[in-house]
Amino acid sequence: MNAQIRFVVCFIVLLVSQSFYSQQARAEEDDAAALIAIIEAIETGWEQADGTPFRQHFLDFEGARYVESGGQNTGLDDLVGHHVEPEGDALDSLELDFSNIETHFEGDFAWAIADTEVKATVKKDQREIHNRGYQTFLFRRVDGEWKVVHTHSSSRPVTTETSHEHSDEHD
Repeated sequence: MNAQIRFVVCFIVLLVSQSFYSQQARAEEDDAAALIAIIEAIETGWEQADGTPFRQHFLDFEGARYVESGGQNTGLDDLVGHHVEPEGDALDSLELDFSNIETHFEGDFAWAIADTEVKATVKKDQREIHNRGYQTFLFRRVDGEWKVVHTHSSSRPVTTETSHEHSDEHD
């Protein structure tokens, strides 16, 4: 093969490779946007004590567990019926904020980690809640859609108005 033909073949291989990696990057950006949209819908569902986003975006399966600050709900019905919706009756002015969301992908499996801040007033005794912590969401792509398969939240009361940063160190 002469030098010109080798150059053309190499150039074509380079273009095809670049196109493939560019498509992969766009797909991952689209998937990241989809995960963030799901997390935002869940945030709104918590704040409005509305189980609809959970039923839309969670994969309901036998053995599903959702963990929050030492407690857990077994299955989607338990999460929605005994946690999400009752909080509307128990809390005033629930504000939930998921921020600094990081997304990660391994084929049809993904996870997201977010900083979490919760503010609310307990209706029963007017006690103020203000916690900060972290939330992990595990996702699986099912029939072309991302579904939450597990969540884990951990937070503690805010004692000072310091910044909430990701850290490799333990508090």
